[in-house]
Amino acid sequence: MLDKRSKRVLWVFGIALLIIVITELVRPKPINWRPSYTSIDKIPFGGFVFFEEAASLFKNAEIEKIDKDPYEFLTDSTYTQNSAYIFINDDIFFDERQADEILKYVEKGNTVFISSRSIGYILRDSLNIDSAANYNILEEELHPKFFSPSLKQDSLPAFKKGVFKASFIEIDTLKTTALGYYENEEADNDLGDLNYVKVNFGKGQFLLHNLPEAFSNYYLLKGNAQYAANVLSYIDADKIYWDEYLKSGRKVVESPMRFVLDQAPLTWAYYVLMGGLLIFVLFKSKREQRVVEVIKPLENTSVEFTKTIGDLYFQHKDYGNIIAKKITYFLETLRSKYYLNTNDITEDFIKKLALKSGNTFEKTQKLMHLIKHLKEQSVHSEADLLELNKQIEAFRL
Repeated sequence: MLDKRSKRVLWVFGIALLIIVITELVRPKPINWRPSYTSIDKIPFGGFVFFEEAASLFKNAEIEKIDKDPYEFLTDSTYTQNSAYIFINDDIFFDERQADEILKYVEKGNTVFISSRSIGYILRDSLNIDSAANYNILEEELHPKFFSPSLKQDSLPAFKKGVFKASFIEIDTLKTTALGYYENEEADNDLGDLNYVKVNFGKGQFLLHNLPEAFSNYYLLKGNAQYAANVLSYIDADKIYWDEYLKSGRKVVESPMRFVLDQAPLTWAYYVLMGGLLIFVLFKSKREQRVVEVIKPLENTSVEFTKTIGDLYFQHKDYGNIIAKKITYFLETLRSKYYLNTNDITEDFIKKLALKSGNTFEKTQKLMHLIKHLKEQSVHSEADLLELNKQIEAFRL
């Protein structure tokens, strides 16, 4: 059985838990500005809008979403020739195995499109290019343009919120074709502001773009769709492989609990289960807790024992013995309390006893004479015992 203090603590805990749950339910969710670029994320920097509109951009090509590691996909699958592999993320790093397979894929006549602020040193060294990114907050808007006069550039898109400027600072001029740049009236040359290049490799080509935010939900819904369409217009392929693996927003499940807590319905189901278990334990323990036996304190049975012994003497009519014990006990009380010698009951003794006990001399004298008389008498009756008991009980000690 829980005591009052434990009950109060549980009530406070339960009310606090209820308040937290209600607060979590009713409070508005803050906007998630985290880069994701996955095809299912509808947050500002997710790729949901772009993936939904991709079919209209690649009307003559089939689009296949790739959830595997690029190395695994390119080595284990039979990909279509004259295809394009699209990678879009804020930062991408290809390890040595991935870079080797991607180079082989392009070398055979396919296209790899990468829109990212960086592509990793392995692929960068293989293509003899270099880029730099400025992660300071932009003070001015970015206005990307194309060198090709055939592309529509009537209204320049503007990028600023959540964007970090990255551009190519070194290219292989024999293999590289500049496709796009940031409009900058103060720059002496355009190389430092290149943001889109084509690098020929084998029979295929790399299309490297440095502004992945252009394909995010936020900027596509702000009317910058034409810019994204112009960037992708350089892709001419029969099949599009859409990378969903090298994404910042890819769900990485390392444990069952992490998967549960990443899914809102499963998370609430988990909390409800925990709350139900807590309530079950509380009520179950209250119902089945063993009743604690009440242990009474030991009673003082000395009085009952004395009465029993006295009754035995009384039933056997041994009045002399009872009278002798009562006199002995009474005189012992007088000795221990008033420090009087009770061997001789004289008139002087009676006077001292009367003074110390506060009883009258006559009353004291009557009791002492009765005791003296009973001690000298050899045979005692029930009346003697009753009279002695009456006077002792009446004497104030």
